[in-house]
Amino acid sequence: MHSIIVVPAHATSPDDQVRLAPGERLHFGRVAPASGRPHLDLPHPGVSRTAGEITATGTYWALSNFSGGATYVVENPEGAGEHVKIAPGRVEAPIPFEFARVVLPAGSELLAFSVWAPRHDYVQAEASGGAGEPTVLAFPLDRSKRYFLVLAALCEARLRGEPHAPPPTVEEVCARLRPLWPAVNRAAVQWNIDYLAVKLRLKPGPERADTGPRLNGKKETLVSLALRFDLVREDDLTALAVPTGASR
Repeated sequence: MHSIIVVPAHATSPDDQVRLAPGERLHFGRVAPASGRPHLDLPHPGVSRTAGEITATGTYWALSNFSGGATYVVENPEGAGEHVKIAPGRVEAPIPFEFARVVLPAGSELLAFSVWAPRHDYVQAEASGGAGEPTVLAFPLDRSKRYFLVLAALCEARLRGEPHAPPPTVEEVCARLRPLWPAVNRAAVQWNIDYLAVKLRLKPGPERADTGPRLNGKKETLVSLALRFDLVREDDLTALAVPTGASR
């Protein structure tokens, strides 16, 4: 199974993404390597011909900076400015973020691409407290991430006593989450829905992410899976509570 998904800035569908299994590498830069290795093309005169390389592992990934003078920055889009700087010549620096944006200086511009690490796993605490290997969760979800807010919003109506309610539209999810996430927009919600489909190991379809009927089917599948396996419970809806003083 792939452990790392590289999403180019121009990506508009799953077909544009690059999936890497543990141990696989992806070269990036202005010129593809002569060896024929997998390559992410960054056709900008300010980017080194051989700019760097991504190495996938089981639950994280590493970044090598082959540039002679440019420092790369790896940002956590969901952090409060959290980032890692990769100095020129640094090889296989481990990146701990589940979501990351790799930013490269290119002349007077900044170029970026995203990396997802959906196999960030979490262990289940054993009730017995005995020795032995911990149990890895089948569907590892981080309840502090925005994708969990999106999943909770999708499941909210059914958890509040409407078992046959259709999943909310993307616009309705945006409206529901705006008091908690002021910058939320349609593209951000769709991005998180697509990521949840990867995270929960649903088979990704070849359709574009912005196609209405297909997206509705994906939402329905996510909601059914989440409720069937108690990935979102009624208690989790407290994450959707509007802060005191905020307008709904």
